[in-house]
Amino acid sequence: MNDSNANPQPAHDQAGDDLPALAISARGLDKVYRGDGGEAVHALKAIDLDVPRGCIFGLLGPNGAGKSTFINILAGLVIKTGGTARVWDIDIDRNARAARAAIGVVPQELNLDSFFTPRELLELQAGLYGVPPRERRTKEILDRVGLTDRAEAFSRTLSGGMRRRLLVAKALVHNPPVLVLDEPTAGVDIELRQSLWAFVRELNANGTTVVLTTHYLEEAEELCDRVAIINHGQVIACDDTRALVARLDNKELRLSVAEEITALPGTLSDFHVDIPNSHLLVFRYRTSETEVGAILGAVAEAGLTVTDLSTKEPDLEDVFLELTRTQP
Repeated sequence: MNDSNANPQPAHDQAGDDLPALAISARGLDKVYRGDGGEAVHALKAIDLDVPRGCIFGLLGPNGAGKSTFINILAGLVIKTGGTARVWDIDIDRNARAARAAIGVVPQELNLDSFFTPRELLELQAGLYGVPPRERRTKEILDRVGLTDRAEAFSRTLSGGMRRRLLVAKALVHNPPVLVLDEPTAGVDIELRQSLWAFVRELNANGTTVVLTTHYLEEAEELCDRVAIINHGQVIACDDTRALVARLDNKELRLSVAEEITALPGTLSDFHVDIPNSHLLVFRYRTSETEVGAILGAVAEAGLTVTDLSTKEPDLEDVFLELTRTQP
């Protein structure tokens, strides 16, 4: 532990022995919002959560689940009610300045000053973080986010996609080892989304730990090494992405057959099967209990000729819906 380090270097610049095992760690983290005479809102309910160093970590949940509250506590924008939290092994209470220097947050809202240029905004942000002029990487960062040719334009003239990239650039000026992206692709086009994810992968490959919140669950499944799902202020699941998806022990097999089916053959009576039309069989089964070979053998025994087949396995969206629907 080294809470006295006010300017933590990025993960790829530190000696290996000095790197913390966890980029973020929370224990019993609690937050209650108390309105003026209104009912208190328990946004976080004593959650425990660890983000391993060097991963791309997905923080998922419905609107109002507590994701933004968690992020804002880490960034020093919201005061927690209870518990502890560490960023890059720095306690956010004991050494708030160093903890904030270890994290860069890209907010969901496009909150940019309309009368500053991208270059000016990055220089200002670097100054706020105490980055000496000789150590600033303004030109390099503008190049990496594709804004060099718009460096001197007022931010109000930038497109929505360019503003999103500028927010990412602002979060990188102090070279933080932890980067948080809060709904970074909300409302952006496919080309920008792909460009942003390529950049995120590059940052991660160079040692930056990335925490991502998104409602695009197919993106989270593709990008994230590990995923936590928050609902009603509680962590209801946290696991490696593949392991989490594998929790749903079910699969769907769709078989098109040459023969016309008027009734379910007796050899298929032991399976859960639907007949959407006279040439299609849809089997739903648990992979731990039934093998595809057994189904195909039974179909062949029934005298049916398979002309086409396809399978559908559970994905992260299925897991997300299953968990959030069943939680009270």
